[in-house]
Amino acid sequence: MVPHLITALKGPINELEARVLESMPATERWFRLEWMEHTPTFYASVDLRNAGFKLAPVDTNLFPGGFNHLTPQMLPQAVQAAMAAIEKICPEARNLLVIPETDARCSFYLESLATLARIFTQAGLNVRFGTLDSSITEPTELGMANGDSLVVEPLVRRRGRLTLKGFDPCTILLNNDLSAGTPPQLMGLHEQYLLPPLHAGWTVRRKSQHFRAYEEVAKRFAKLLGMDPWLITPMFASVDLHGKKGLEALQTAADAQLTKVRRKYKEYGINEKPFVIIKSDVGSYGRGVMTVRDAKDIETLAERLPENLGQQVIVQEGVPTHERVHEAVAEPVVYMMDRYVVGGFYRVHAHRGIDENLNAPGASYVPLAFADSPHLPRPGEKPGASAPNRFYMYGVIGRLAMLAASYELEATDPQAEAEAA
Repeated sequence: MVPHLITALKGPINELEARVLESMPATERWFRLEWMEHTPTFYASVDLRNAGFKLAPVDTNLFPGGFNHLTPQMLPQAVQAAMAAIEKICPEARNLLVIPETDARCSFYLESLATLARIFTQAGLNVRFGTLDSSITEPTELGMANGDSLVVEPLVRRRGRLTLKGFDPCTILLNNDLSAGTPPQLMGLHEQYLLPPLHAGWTVRRKSQHFRAYEEVAKRFAKLLGMDPWLITPMFASVDLHGKKGLEALQTAADAQLTKVRRKYKEYGINEKPFVIIKSDVGSYGRGVMTVRDAKDIETLAERLPENLGQQVIVQEGVPTHERVHEAVAEPVVYMMDRYVVGGFYRVHAHRGIDENLNAPGASYVPLAFADSPHLPRPGEKPGASAPNRFYMYGVIGRLAMLAASYELEATDPQAEAEAA
């Protein structure tokens, strides 16, 4: 069942889709060679924006929730990807310890964890959940809105291993983005595989680092296809708000980004009013995201900036979304595990505009048509006429973002830095 999709089908997006489909053998070979040189992040989700004239990632999450929004038809692909990932890391793995967010009591999040458990159980692992919440001192059953429940248990640290009572895993899967800092229980686990690594958490990670890596990846991919990398890249700048000149620096950066976007719009004959998105350089769960169309407007936001965004922000080219599901503004979110696309959904918000952040209270979710396989597009069809073709393109851009995350984590790996020193 494919949701009714309304998208802008004029301009360069059609050319981009056609070029991606025509270059499918070269594209898949390029990814294959990249994954020979770079290790995929264990899993990720990527928020995309389809403006009709460009398609670009605007956020990459390395500790994705939302697995409960994947359809049952998508789960076999996820199980196969989980098997491939585990076989590369710990082929003899029997037990998997999942560490969720500390405040793991939201029913939707618990349903996401339950789906993860189902995926890894079918991949051949015993799955249990260990919590960093110090208030939980014994196995605790947490109920979900659908009537099911999930048990979380207190973690037990023994020398270099993290266990549960009666449960000793060789692999630990983090589903906690460490935005509150790196807990001491997770440090120095030299005898176990910790996935993703600690430096993937927001204690260390920065969005600016990710999008610099993405720019590099996109330029190389665009060269392969012979196209302008701007068609798949959101321009951005990072800004330090510390000090008296922080606001001035933010206005300057916003004005510069708006000027660059205007030039691109003029180059492609795009009749849109440019805007930029100002957001924290670290994970903020969509909070404090601001849309700015004129740098002068930033003065009126001055009092709220430090509270909402912190002191390090990025000014990102705003990519409008021209997709609709049931008349509401929508954006696709692609889910990946290892190097495979496993599914996705539309994030839909009936009360937000095409230039606003949709990751906000009131959002709903409609599965993408990945059940028909994102890897089986239909070459030769008119661009935009086939859902599998469009979703294949979403998967390509999602994989580019995941590859960028691999570049990013390699560059910030403390072990590699120590060896280099």
